Amino acid sequence: MTEVTDGRRLKGERRRRAIVDAALRVVARDGVGAVSHRNVAREAGVPPASIAYYFDGIDDLLVASLLDGCEALVEQITAVRDRVVDNAQWPRAVAELLVGMIREHRERTIAEYELYLLAARRPALRPAARRWIELVRGNVNSGREGDEAVVSAFIAGIDGLLLQALIADEPPTADRLEPVLRFLMQPYDHLGVQG
Repeated sequence: MTEVTDGRRLKGERRRRAIVDAALRVVARDGVGAVSHRNVAREAGVPPASIAYYFDGIDDLLVASLLDGCEALVEQITAVRDRVVDNAQWPRAVAELLVGMIREHRERTIAEYELYLLAARRPALRPAARRWIELVRGNVNSGREGDEAVVSAFIAGIDGLLLQALIADEPPTADRLEPVLRFLMQPYDHLGVQG
């Protein structure tokens, strides 16, 4: 009986995951306005009723998509942090992460930022957007006095760099981003790597 239940749960989790991924692809390709039960179901290859089964409405689906982006970003930051052995490497590592988001995962990054900005108009998305900031803050903040302002400036800097890169005709390289990140982190060399 447990195997059957686990199999059903796994199938349900895969279908839900496929729907969230499909919603992100729809947002990336056509914008948030194109997210509907029918469009997402078509993109996911599932019946439209599946959307209503797994999500209470479009806002619930958009929240799940935004939270998925949060989790993916935290995983990436954690991987970078685990790879960095001293603070001098942190700006380069973050620059490479941003370049990957801009060049290799451009459409997903656009979709995530579109959802992030949509929270300004759709209150249902605000907790998920704030969670994004909190997760990043928690992965960067060392807990030292004054870090809150430093981390807020760092996050705002990252957001600005990504938004500028997404509208650039030629996306920046890690070599171009590294000095900016080094400047953002210079007075706060304790940020990236937590001991």
